[in-house]
Amino acid sequence: MQIRPIFAALRRHRMASFLIAMEIALACAILCNALFMIINRVQLMQLQSGIDESRLVVVSITGVDANETADMAARMKAGFAGITGVESVAIANAVPFTPRAGEAGFRIKADDPHYNQQGHFYVGDVGFAKTLGLRLVAGRWFGPDDYGNVTSFLPASHTIMVDRSYAEHLWPGESALGKQVYAGDGSYQVVGIYDRLARPDPSVDATENTFVTGGLDGRGLSNVYVLRTAPDQRLRVLADARALVLRVAPTVVVDNDNTGTLSDLRRIYFASDRAMARLLIGVIAALLMVTALGIVGLASFWVGQRRKQIGVRRALGARRVDILRYFQIENFLIVSGGIAVGMVLTFGVNLLLMEKYELPRLPWIYLPTAAVALWVLGQLAVLAPALRAAAVPPVEATRSV
Repeated sequence: MQIRPIFAALRRHRMASFLIAMEIALACAILCNALFMIINRVQLMQLQSGIDESRLVVVSITGVDANETADMAARMKAGFAGITGVESVAIANAVPFTPRAGEAGFRIKADDPHYNQQGHFYVGDVGFAKTLGLRLVAGRWFGPDDYGNVTSFLPASHTIMVDRSYAEHLWPGESALGKQVYAGDGSYQVVGIYDRLARPDPSVDATENTFVTGGLDGRGLSNVYVLRTAPDQRLRVLADARALVLRVAPTVVVDNDNTGTLSDLRRIYFASDRAMARLLIGVIAALLMVTALGIVGLASFWVGQRRKQIGVRRALGARRVDILRYFQIENFLIVSGGIAVGMVLTFGVNLLLMEKYELPRLPWIYLPTAAVALWVLGQLAVLAPALRAAAVPPVEATRSV
């Protein structure tokens, strides 16, 4: 079939063809970026935290008098350890899926004047690694001399541990062991590398940029208690832990938003991401439906307008498959023009999202994926009107004579 007559017909219907093409372009831009955001959110929700979530309970408290923190920590820790089903207890400044507490800039070169790296510093006591279930991949765990009093932001220690993937990012091609990290007023030597530990507030652009430092029970280490339980004992232990806080420290306040099983804290943390993914899926479905209806409406309108021309073609020997192919090719050309404009618009929208919401750059693979989806949608949408056009009998050419 010759393409030139199809272009000639489209030039006679410039406005209608332009509007459908622009609708396709908008659908392409929204489809690519929405799919990208959905996949990012789904991947983030499937993040492996690096700790044994199925056996952890977190109790966060507030309202502790600064002069009583050490004594309070000792009493609370001993009380939690005595609960039936509790295997170990740790105190920390934060755990994954709770508010971040140790976010800071740092540098890895002593002569660098700027703190041009950003990470989260977990501060945990001697039971932190065991309770969370961290896995050592290189170096060593902290020894007795590696823990210091937490007097300000970080403990008075000179050692630090780092997440494996973050170590590879900071020192590509080199071993992180023995490297120095400069944060605050001190420097810390990397003595160990753990397999994985997600930051408290993982996001699309930052998940595992974490360090662990050793702190003694004291100021800054009496807010978050982590309890490792026996299997299937989390809910009972959580109830007993809440009751114990009321007995041991009736003047403090349990932070209910950040107290619970770690599985529940994960679910609550990602609730907004799940809601956004569902919303974007709804937007995509509605957009594709509107686009399909637009194609159906335009094709049906053109079939009604061209009944006599179709009848003439049939009378001159055109087969039904020729009429069907004509409308499919015509629709393919319109959709292709819209996709071409939509690809440019897609990157424009992505650049705006990168600037305003710090989303990563859109991978190119989304463009052909969206193009194929829109081509298929266009062919399916035009199929019914095209079949009606192919069914127009040759006698239609003489109806108005």
